Amino acid sequence: MAASSFGPVELGDELPDLHPDVSLAKIVRFAQTAQMQANRFTDHEKARAEGLPGAIVPGIMSQGILAAMIHAWAPGCRIERIDTVFRAPVLADSAPVCRGVVTDTEPERGAVHLDLTIENEQGETRVMGTATVRLP
Repeated sequence: MAASSFGPVELGDELPDLHPDVSLAKIVRFAQTAQMQANRFTDHEKARAEGLPGAIVPGIMSQGILAAMIHAWAPGCRIERIDTVFRAPVLADSAPVCRGVVTDTEPERGAVHLDLTIENEQGETRVMGTATVRLP
């Protein structure tokens, strides 16, 4: 694919790993801003009472973290589509890692297709998805 404003993009290129802040304090701020009322996001004990191992990262926050990883890799890009599958919860106060890889390119449109994941500390995929990104 032709070089974008941040360099050439090739099939198989990996995005830099992102280690997002999913501290309970960060999630509480997110939930308050988004006017989310569910205790499963903001209180470990109440989440456990619902059968969860602790407070979890809201799905929309996980998707936003993946979008932030894309924008860190390609500043000024436009995310045309992002789709995620939530296989298991991402726990608050954990240390997940987000990864992405280029799976296809459309040089005529200046677009790339990405596979995305969020893994826990044990390397288990918790969230996976795809995105189509138009490069600047």
